[in-house]
Amino acid sequence: MSERPTEADFGYFFEIPTRWSDCDMLGHVNNARYFTFDESARLDYFAPLIGNDAAFWRKAGFILARIECDFIAQVHHPAQIRFGFRLRRIGRSSMNTEGGMFIDGKLVAVTRGVLVWFDYENAKAVSVPEHVKAFIRSRERIAPEEAS
Repeated sequence: MSERPTEADFGYFFEIPTRWSDCDMLGHVNNARYFTFDESARLDYFAPLIGNDAAFWRKAGFILARIECDFIAQVHHPAQIRFGFRLRRIGRSSMNTEGGMFIDGKLVAVTRGVLVWFDYENAKAVSVPEHVKAFIRSRERIAPEEAS
């Protein structure tokens, strides 16, 4: 596992209150929910870019290629999760994401994913557009690594 993120690493946060339905039989938030939390933060992060563009998901946009999670501490309901989300790297057609889930300043989980900029009409990966790179750069506290 790479170095664990801190709240200071993130320029964007998404607040997530846990729900009773997030819990499993052991009384903690079920591990599958962490991926839903990541999805919610990811979509909110990109919402200003997507806007009301009806073609975004039909013509070109990102697609999730990989996701993983390091579970660091149990989360019990009720809890308020402060989910930091960032893009660590922008490649030619892929982008590496990282999410840090914090409760009262304590890191409880880390998600890492790979997004691919995707041409939905031709079902293939394409280069990340410059306006998308500029959008990401404007949101990040720590500049993402970029492929040359």
